[in-house]
Amino acid sequence: MLAERKPEWLRVRPPAGENYAHVKTLLRDLGLHTVCAEAHCPNVAECWGGGTATIMLLGDLCTRGCRFCAVRSGNPHGLVDGGEPGKVAAAVADLGLSYVVLTSVDRDDLPDGGAAHFAATIHEIKARDSDILVEALIPDFQGDLEAVRTVVEARPDVLDHNIETVRRLQSVARDPRATYAQSLAVLKGAKAMRADLVTKSSIMLGLGETREEILTTMRDLRANEVDLLTLGQYLRPSEWHLPVHEYVAPETFDEFREAGEAMGFLYVAAGPLVRSSYRAGEFFLERVIRERRAPAAG
Repeated sequence: MLAERKPEWLRVRPPAGENYAHVKTLLRDLGLHTVCAEAHCPNVAECWGGGTATIMLLGDLCTRGCRFCAVRSGNPHGLVDGGEPGKVAAAVADLGLSYVVLTSVDRDDLPDGGAAHFAATIHEIKARDSDILVEALIPDFQGDLEAVRTVVEARPDVLDHNIETVRRLQSVARDPRATYAQSLAVLKGAKAMRADLVTKSSIMLGLGETREEILTTMRDLRANEVDLLTLGQYLRPSEWHLPVHEYVAPETFDEFREAGEAMGFLYVAAGPLVRSSYRAGEFFLERVIRERRAPAAG
């Protein structure tokens, strides 16, 4: 087990500033949750300070108990805020966002896992401004591809589902209801439903995986037509969670980024503080998606 003293490259500034305060107040007043806060994201100062946030739908109580995640586990007993899609659209409008990321807790207590709620939120955002790009970071919906279709048909611009770790460590890190094969099937299935859909996934490093296992996972994602990849350092949220086996050096992340680009990923964001919802990556994605949609010159 590795000592919990973090290296210099993992130090981040504390959150502060006018934009940070505005985002925090707005989300609190609307009763909305963010993965930034609930999952203790180290980039909250950068993102909220820049006026952006990843909205977490369907509450802050997850029906799963993954050993890496800071979000609370429990049974929401089917509780859903039907007004949340409108509140999210209002927050997006207030913040003046051109690119928004939606995610959610796992809701295995709901028949569709919350897919219709995702779709309703995407529709509400696009109804206010069809030019806003929406990234949907979805759970696996227990492998239900009809639930995945519900989200895909709402026309998010990016469909994201995280594989999280290498095949060998799935049962160690993730809830038993989440599997490597199921995550790959969700990503492959989503891509098959809409040819123009950009798909994305994420891998945590530092759980005890080997270099070759990471490269194999990257190849598996490409083999299932995943377009975008993020790789970041696992950070232990509490004593209950899995220990950190290694703090991966920035230059090693650079090597994985170069390997991913050589495999044919459209974009790879890799670094100790990179997360699946990553502001620098979102800027890149927005540019690429808008360029793809622009009418040909002449």
